Amino acid sequence: MEAAKDTSASRRHLRFHAPHVHLTSAFGDSWFGVRAEAFARFFGTPTFLITQTVIVAIWIGFNVAGLTNFDVYPFILLNLAFSLQAAYAAPLILLAQTRQADRDKALTEADAHHREDLAEASLERQNLADKQRGQILELLEQNTRLTEVTQELSRRIEELTAEIHRRVLAS
Repeated sequence: MEAAKDTSASRRHLRFHAPHVHLTSAFGDSWFGVRAEAFARFFGTPTFLITQTVIVAIWIGFNVAGLTNFDVYPFILLNLAFSLQAAYAAPLILLAQTRQADRDKALTEADAHHREDLAEASLERQNLADKQRGQILELLEQNTRLTEVTQELSRRIEELTAEIHRRVLAS
């Protein structure tokens, strides 16, 4: 029962995010989308930069040392490889940034709605607390009046009892 409550509360908490679930994957959920996003994310990693630097150094080293002659100075093939990489990397990175911006905007709006909902719930709780405080004060006032009436009646009963006692003794 408790687990069901937690799950329900969790789903209710994320209700403002539900309309934006389709934005979770930057490139879509297709095979291409998953691979393209992974590729775009890989471009900014130290692993990519170090690997590319090592490959370029080996490429230039082999060609300068004369161990191979497939891309001699001025390294036209290497330049072509960098151009091809840039031609694919730039659009993928821009697409990833654009989709991330869309996701960020949608989730920010959802968070804003959630904060507004929390503020509204807080106001409702505050109003309820104010109403209950008013009811408690009213009950305390009634209790005070009843106590005063009880004291007055007790005093009056004591006076009447004393009066009866005097008359009984006088007769």
